[in-house]
Amino acid sequence: MTTIIKAVFSVGLALTGWHALVVLADLPRFILPGPFLVAETLWKQRLLIGEHALITISEVLMGLILGSSLGALTAIGLAYSSLGQALVRPMLVFSQAIPVFALAPILTLWLGYGLWSKIVMTILIIYFPVTSAFFDGLIRTPPKWLDLAKVMCAKPRQIMWRIRIPAALPNLTSGLRLAAVYAPIGAIIGEWVGSSKGLGYLMLLANGRAKIDLMFAALLVLAAFTLLLHNLVDFTCQLVLKRQLGESLSTKA
Repeated sequence: MTTIIKAVFSVGLALTGWHALVVLADLPRFILPGPFLVAETLWKQRLLIGEHALITISEVLMGLILGSSLGALTAIGLAYSSLGQALVRPMLVFSQAIPVFALAPILTLWLGYGLWSKIVMTILIIYFPVTSAFFDGLIRTPPKWLDLAKVMCAKPRQIMWRIRIPAALPNLTSGLRLAAVYAPIGAIIGEWVGSSKGLGYLMLLANGRAKIDLMFAALLVLAAFTLLLHNLVDFTCQLVLKRQLGESLSTKA
């Protein structure tokens, strides 16, 4: 309850500052519309914004699921194979030297203006954080746990699924929390480069027609969705970690 009160207070403070800036500086609506005008536009254009929001949400969720799954599987594969670490890990690091923004036009050229170019863009943005965070957890399993498993003649697969992966779950959840924030960025970048639907496209269209209130309304919807997605992922991660902790305590008992 305290968290909700703090969030409401922060939002109220931000809106008050926004309104005060517009009024005191006497800013025209095509430079910075006031919060009341944006709220009015959001209500009047709710069907239009909702239609484009559904497209962006679909791209983000599909990219988040596919990118996180691919990143987790890659991390497990690298932890299994020292040869894979020597060959693949440098490539992952090198891939981060390429600006993701520069890949958007290429993906649009290859995959077209549909959903998949935005989904792949989202995957590229979140793939490395998830892979890197989870892999770091997998290779930092307490050595005493691994020694005990070897003494008990555990097979490599059993060690991976019973010891290393549970021990690395906190790292994986950290990567997923970052992915929840980064995923909308990938979708929006893809929509800016080439799209006929989505919140990113709507913002560009509104900006080109000097409908700044509509642009801000779409931006607020995107921000609200990002916050909701991050909180949902964070809540799910906390449940998983609490369940793991409960299982560990029951096993010790």
